[in-house]
Amino acid sequence: MGTELLHHKLGRAFAQMDVDGKGKIKRDDLLGLGARILIGFGESPTSPTGSRLVHGFESLWQTLSAEIGADGDGSISPQEFQAGMISAFGDGDRSDPVLRSVAEAIGALCDADGDGAVGPAEFRVMLTAFGTAHDDVDAAFDRLDRDHDGSIPVGELIEAVRQYYTSTDPNATGNWLFGPL
Repeated sequence: MGTELLHHKLGRAFAQMDVDGKGKIKRDDLLGLGARILIGFGESPTSPTGSRLVHGFESLWQTLSAEIGADGDGSISPQEFQAGMISAFGDGDRSDPVLRSVAEAIGALCDADGDGAVGPAEFRVMLTAFGTAHDDVDAAFDRLDRDHDGSIPVGELIEAVRQYYTSTDPNATGNWLFGPL
């Protein structure tokens, strides 16, 4: 069950990046996701926070490309994406320097007021950039808001990102990052 769950989550993640539905993602698709997030928050890619996000997505692309030994066509298939994500971030040692840095950059955007928490409106902006359905956004927020105080601590959001992309535990809260599976 655990491996199947991770493959299912990574398949969903791939689809979020494969906006044109051609079954391949390219560097521009990943950077486009970053751009959608920045636009949603009204953040410039050249601001310190925006630059951090752009750099994070660039590092993510470079890590995946190197991990799968990109074949020169400049694209990654769903199978390559899953294998690369598991190898680099699930089994590998690059989760903190690469995946966590992207999650922290997103967390910083979501916590624009600096109170250490993400409210429902900021969470909706983030998940809308990923293409998550509105009803799924509400379900995800409800699950990630574990103490039901109307916000998600940034640290818990970062942990949810790690769990979503790396955990095989069917009970991990992070499985709900983008709503019900």
